[in-house]
Amino acid sequence: MCEDTHGIGRRALFVTGAAAALTLGPVSFAAADGQDQGTQETATVRGTLPPGSPDFVYVPVEVPTGVREIKVSYTYDRPSVPAGTTGNALDIGIFDQHGTELGGKGFRGWSGGARTEFFVRADDATPGYIPGPVGAGTWHIALGPYTVAPQGLSYELTITLTYGEPGTPVRPVYPPSRAKGRGRDWYRGDCHLHSWYSDGRRTPAEIAALARAAGLDFINSSDHNTHSSHPHWADQAGDDLLIMLGEEVTTRNGHVVALGTEPGTFVDWRYRARDNRFGHFAHQIHKAGGLVVPAHPHATCVGCAWKFGFGEADAVEVWNGPYTPDDEVALSAWDATLVASVRDNRQWLPGMGNSDAHRDPDAVGSPQTVVLADDLSREAIQEGLRAGRSYIAESKNVTLAFTATGGRGERAGIGERLAVAPDTPVTVRLEASGVPRCTVRFVTDQGVLLTSDPLPVAGSGTVEWQTTPSYAAYVRAEIRHETAAGPVPGALAALTNPIFLGRAER
Repeated sequence: MCEDTHGIGRRALFVTGAAAALTLGPVSFAAADGQDQGTQETATVRGTLPPGSPDFVYVPVEVPTGVREIKVSYTYDRPSVPAGTTGNALDIGIFDQHGTELGGKGFRGWSGGARTEFFVRADDATPGYIPGPVGAGTWHIALGPYTVAPQGLSYELTITLTYGEPGTPVRPVYPPSRAKGRGRDWYRGDCHLHSWYSDGRRTPAEIAALARAAGLDFINSSDHNTHSSHPHWADQAGDDLLIMLGEEVTTRNGHVVALGTEPGTFVDWRYRARDNRFGHFAHQIHKAGGLVVPAHPHATCVGCAWKFGFGEADAVEVWNGPYTPDDEVALSAWDATLVASVRDNRQWLPGMGNSDAHRDPDAVGSPQTVVLADDLSREAIQEGLRAGRSYIAESKNVTLAFTATGGRGERAGIGERLAVAPDTPVTVRLEASGVPRCTVRFVTDQGVLLTSDPLPVAGSGTVEWQTTPSYAAYVRAEIRHETAAGPVPGALAALTNPIFLGRAER
C-alpha cells in the first residue's frame, strides 16, 4: 500500500486545443518482477479541487509489466451549500498507455458520476469501460469536476493492480445494419436511450423488450461518452427491431447524439464551444456513417444547453422525453431556423423526438420519431431522418397523414416541397388518429394560422385548410392536448416536419 496526496495549488493548467486540463504528479508501483499470479498492489491518492477547477484533471498511473487488471474506486465529499449554489459532482474515467490526446487511441472508458468503482482487464470490464490488455506504461485516471462547491471538492482514489496472465479477449459481435422491414413504409423509432453502460439502469435486453412493447421498429444506443455497449446489442436485434449504434457526446456546452455510427466508433467530448473543435468531431461522426443530432438544445441542466450552432447538424431534437417548457423553447427556436432557411434558400433542419429514457418510470418510445423509409436499414432510416420525412408522436397509438395538394393534383408529403406558382390554391390536409380531444394547429412562417376545434373523444379526425405559397412558405402541424386555462398551449401529442409550398428560388 502506498499513499500520495495531490493538491492543485499553483500547478499550471495545460491547454491542448481542448478544454483546460490539469495533469498531476504520477502514481508509481513496484516492478512486476517476482510478482506471483494474483498478487495485488494498492495506492491511495487524495486531493482537493478548488472552485473554478479545469474541466479535466488527470492522475497519471505508472503501470508496470505483468498486470492483469487495473481497478479504481473513488469517493469525494458533498458539503452542504446555500440554496441556488451548485454542490460537488465528480465524474471519472480512464485512458491507457496510448495517452489522453483529444480523439486519440487511449480511451478505455467513462462512467461519469454513475459508478464509484470500475475495473479493466483483457476479457472483461465494468459497463462503460472497454475490455483489453492492461499494457505497461503511463495510464491516466480522468477526473471531471462537473460542479465544485464553494468549499472545494476533496477526493480520494484507490488504485489496485492485480498481476498475472491476462484473460482471453472476447471478439465483439455487433447487431446487423438491416432488419426485415416492410419495404417503403413508416417506421417508428427512439434514437436517444441510456443503458447501464452509462448512467441508465436498464440492460440492453430490458430496453429492447420495452422498445418492442412501445411499437418501435428501430432504436439507437446513445450512452454518455462511451461506446462500450456496442458489442452487447447483437442478441437483442431481430427481424422486428433494427438496433443502431451511437453515443451521446456529452460536452460542457451541450450534448449531441451520434446516431447510427459504425460499430466501435468512439467520439471524444472533452472540449467546449470556445475551443473550436466540434466541427472536427462532427466530421468524424459523418465519416463513421452517423448523423449529428443536437439533443435537448434548451435543457436547463448544467452544461446541457447547446452552444455549438447547427451548421454541422443533420437534425435537431425538439422534443425530449415528457413535454416540458424547455421543449416548447426548443420548438420555437427550431421554427425560427425554418424561417431562416426559407429566407436564405438553404437546406432546412429537420426536427425529431426521442425519450432520453434512463430508468423507471422513463418510458421508452415516448416520444418516438416516425420516419418514411425505403427499408428498415440503418442507411434508409438515416436518409429519411435527414430528409425530414418524419413526424413525432407521443406513443404508438398516434398515427398521422399530412399532405398538401395543388390545383392540378400536385401533391407533397411531410418533408417535401409542393412546387407550384405563388398564387396557386393549395389544400393542406391532416388525418390523425389516437389523439382524443386534442387540438390541431397549422403553423407557417407567419405563425399559427389555423387552430381547430378539439378532435372527437374517439381520437380520429381530419382537418383541412386552404392557402397559397405566397401566404405560407411552409406548413407544419402540431397536435396538442387540451389546456386547463390560460394562453399557454397544451403539451404536444404529435408534431410534423414541414411541407414547403412554392417553387424553390434559384
